[in-house]
Amino acid sequence: MASSSIVPNDRLDKDFYLVLENFRGGAAFRETDEGIDHAILINDLLSGQYDQVLRVVAFNPAEGWSRDASEDIAQELEQRIALEDREISEALRDFIEAQLGRRIGVQIPLPL
Repeated sequence: MASSSIVPNDRLDKDFYLVLENFRGGAAFRETDEGIDHAILINDLLSGQYDQVLRVVAFNPAEGWSRDASEDIAQELEQRIALEDREISEALRDFIEAQLGRRIGVQIPLPL
């Protein structure tokens, strides 16, 4: 018989995000109190809370999935930077451009 969890399931039925950062001692996931949601992650990235971002991993424990969300996050960051005319760190620019495979703000020509 399975034992019941001490963590309420409704607290686990949401998407969480972890940021893999490059620290002096090597790469590690940044600790958070109860995980971080999408809106907080975007704001934290834009405000410089993370320095050398390598990857962003999304997961939902209740639904049982995880995935690399780096490219999706980079696309949203690019849009927010353009809309809000924000200045960002060189490190964040490097992360976004590495995920997009192009420089920020460069339009990809559409085929005719």
